[in-house]
Amino acid sequence: MSLVDNALFLAGSSLVVGAIVGYWLVRWKERGIRAALRIKEQSILETAAREAETLAREARLKASEEAAKLKQETEHSFAARQAQLLDAEKRLVERETLINKQLEHLVADEKAQRDQQLDWQKKCAALDAQRCELGGLMKERRDELKSIGRLSEAEARSLLMKEIEMEALQDAADLTRRIIDEAKNRAEEKARRIISLAIQRYAGEHTFESTSATLTLPDEELKGRIIGREGRNIRAFENATGVTVLIDDTPNAVVLSGFDPVRREIARESMQRLLLDGRIHPTRIEEIVAKVSAEMDETIARAGEDAVRQAGLPAMHPEIGKLLGRLHFRHSFSQNILQHSVEVAHLTGLLAAELGLEVATAKRAGLLHDIGKAINHEVEGAHALIGADLIRRHGESEEVVNAVASHHDEVPHHGPLGILVGAADAISASRPGARSETMTTYIKRVEDLEKIGCSFAGVERCFAVQAGRELRVMVQPEKITDEQAFALARSISRKVEEELQYPGQIRVTVVRETRCVEYAK
Repeated sequence: MSLVDNALFLAGSSLVVGAIVGYWLVRWKERGIRAALRIKEQSILETAAREAETLAREARLKASEEAAKLKQETEHSFAARQAQLLDAEKRLVERETLINKQLEHLVADEKAQRDQQLDWQKKCAALDAQRCELGGLMKERRDELKSIGRLSEAEARSLLMKEIEMEALQDAADLTRRIIDEAKNRAEEKARRIISLAIQRYAGEHTFESTSATLTLPDEELKGRIIGREGRNIRAFENATGVTVLIDDTPNAVVLSGFDPVRREIARESMQRLLLDGRIHPTRIEEIVAKVSAEMDETIARAGEDAVRQAGLPAMHPEIGKLLGRLHFRHSFSQNILQHSVEVAHLTGLLAAELGLEVATAKRAGLLHDIGKAINHEVEGAHALIGADLIRRHGESEEVVNAVASHHDEVPHHGPLGILVGAADAISASRPGARSETMTTYIKRVEDLEKIGCSFAGVERCFAVQAGRELRVMVQPEKITDEQAFALARSISRKVEEELQYPGQIRVTVVRETRCVEYAK
């Protein structure tokens, strides 16, 4: 073997030995790495176990705290509920006491009426006796006149009948005045008590809400954007909303004019959103108006449902609810009609409770009494009759229909419910701050009131005082007697009721004055 072969053999042996050594070194390193990994894995598992135990301990503590908190809240809720039950029991006792007192008053009133009836029967018997006595006196007087004055029987009878007629008229006037005064005092006292109880038990707001169709512009340049090129934006807005847009009448403002209050509200909201958005063009206008119209339908339906719920009544027909919601956007002398209807419903229910009538039916009639105003601009006729016909078609009872139709005395009353609705309507409309009227309307009402007073014969002057709440009539004493003045006051009050519309009541005072003047010379 040569040296070259020996060298090659040694080199190959070295490579083999190196490979074997490298293999065992790699195996030894892998074992070390695996051992280290096992140690690290065990450490991680121990750490995870400790953390899991810590989390479980914290969870148990948190659960115990939540349980304690829930127990405390339950105890508070139970205590509050117990307090509410005690309060409700106290109110029931008070209500029972009030009902017992009212029953006692009713028994006393019935007894007084029976006593009064017996008294009237006695008076009628006495009157019959006086009538018989008067017949005998008339015969004696007629014979006496015939014998003394040498008058014929016909002349004596005529003279006697004339004297008796004057005396009968005088007595009848005195009796009528006394009966009317007594009945008026009793009726006014009882009505005042019932109305005062109803007003005290219902404390509605005196403020009113007014809507405006005027939008303030932050910049005068926005008017040009609202008008658009050749007026296309304003034409698109008017066609989409059905209202008239007035631009140049008021500086820094846009006025929206329309007869329908719902359309006017849709136009106001749409214009406000367009001004906030800044993108004003026909397509955007149509999108905004369509979106606001859809939202307005939901708002109207929700307003009607809220009104029914506030009145404490079950759900009504959906169409009736929508019409009630439309009343939210109508006003009468600045008073919101929907709020007025809810208030009339509560007042009618309270008045019905005082008189022992059905409260739910009374509230229903009070809530629906002005529903005709939601469509009276679309249908000809008085709003009471329109509303009555509308609710009759949607299944309301005939009692409620008649109460709605007769609350302004346009049809005869079939029961006391229409009278109660009219009274509650007057209470809600005439309270201080509930309504406001323009100066022109007020002046015309005062002028018409004085004109009615001066239209009667024998009246010298008329003055409307106390802001039109009282009419003072000065009569000519040589033409009007005291008895005729009493009848004149009643005639004037009836004519005022027939020809004028006014909140509350108007007092008519007839003054007859006789002045005797002499001069000492």
